[in-house]
Amino acid sequence: MSGYIEDRWLKKRPNSQTGKRERTARWGTGARYRVKGIPGVRDRSFDSSEDAKTWLATAKTDTSRSEFVDPRDGAILLVDYVEQHWWPSRTDEPSTAAPMRSRIWRHLLPLLGSYALRDIDAAALRLFKAGLLERVDSSTAEVIWIHLATILAAATEDGRLTKNPCKVHRTVKPPRRIKSKAQAWTRERVTAVRAGLQERYRFAVDIGVGLGLRQGEAFGLAEEDFDFEAMVVHVRRQLRWDHRSRPYFCLPKGQKTRTVPMSPNFARRAKAHFRKFPSTECTLPWRNPEPPTNKLEERQRKPISVNLVLTSSQGNRILFRTWNEKSWKPALVSAGVIKVVGEAIKKSGARLRTVPVYELSRRDMFHVLRHTYASVQLEAGESIVSLSEWLGHASPNITLDHYAHFMPSAGRRGLAAMDEWLDDAPEQNVPEKSPAASWIGLYLKKMQVSGHLGHAAPMKVKYKETSRGGLAVNVIEC
Repeated sequence: MSGYIEDRWLKKRPNSQTGKRERTARWGTGARYRVKGIPGVRDRSFDSSEDAKTWLATAKTDTSRSEFVDPRDGAILLVDYVEQHWWPSRTDEPSTAAPMRSRIWRHLLPLLGSYALRDIDAAALRLFKAGLLERVDSSTAEVIWIHLATILAAATEDGRLTKNPCKVHRTVKPPRRIKSKAQAWTRERVTAVRAGLQERYRFAVDIGVGLGLRQGEAFGLAEEDFDFEAMVVHVRRQLRWDHRSRPYFCLPKGQKTRTVPMSPNFARRAKAHFRKFPSTECTLPWRNPEPPTNKLEERQRKPISVNLVLTSSQGNRILFRTWNEKSWKPALVSAGVIKVVGEAIKKSGARLRTVPVYELSRRDMFHVLRHTYASVQLEAGESIVSLSEWLGHASPNITLDHYAHFMPSAGRRGLAAMDEWLDDAPEQNVPEKSPAASWIGLYLKKMQVSGHLGHAAPMKVKYKETSRGGLAVNVIEC
């Protein structure tokens, strides 16, 4: 491996008459010893020969292993790296990019942006975590920490850091959200909130409770998505808005469409809504509201036209912020779910107007209708696999993690078995021949056991459908 040290204060060749090396014009100025000649490594100067020799040996070894990182590349500030290198290279969908950008520029960069990449150590991460938890709740802090870890991972892959500080400094634990169980509404509360909405918006509650759709999916639902012969609804798109409040259509969360069955009473309400509030045609770009810059983007973002079933009183597509503040929250107040805690002055054009300030209650927003849908299905004994498909989850395990507590029989069998085990005079029971326990039962049992024993994570359950329509189960202990 090539590489050598050059003395910048003395000439390379000695004087032919004196036999000594003469001084150069740089004598006494700048760092004296320069390390040169390592392929792919920039020259670096040092004041002492020992420092130069040490760095030369390290650089040659790391280069041979393809692990060399020049510390000077890590001198860039985090804010400059994000704005000039990391963010411009992202290709996220607008629905993902908008909240990500907001969190990074509003919270991450103000707290950590003035640090050079190479200076982000354990102390810097501890200060960042403490400052972050003073600004946002634990669930948002967890997401912002993930953004930071992603940025530093990219910096590591770009050769600006040797290792990701978020992975190396194990004494600094990332923020963790306080896990809470999903809560569902009672039928009385759903009815009360529905009655508090304008009549044209009451069908939105029916969609949330009757189909389990997310808010964007409900606002993007078209009349042609309803198949009354097959009694199903095709969830093909969602209505989203970018950070500039420009609307567009895109695929549902997870980039997957799905088909959800509808009940006869839901179909009856849907037809009544269509008769009273005819659907309105809406044309919006697909995937991205930015104007296309080439033929490929022109094809990908080609506008589509659908007949939206939920529109504003002016016949326009619904803006979720306006709907939440002017329709949903007032309905929650009328139903006694939340309270008005004050007033605020809001500027609208050239005039000022007073608007109510509502009590914060994130769990009572539109998404609670989705939880209610899941609770009704599970309490009725519906299959987890089917429910997972209708909700659009990536795996039935996700459905169980969120909604297993809605299953009324969870834990009762284990409690009865333990009670019998502790009986002083147990009866001799001979188990009857029965099919192997379903993977759902196994999952519920392991969740109960894990909770009783205080385990941080339950066992994992993998499954696959057999050729005969059954389920092959593989339980893996964590």
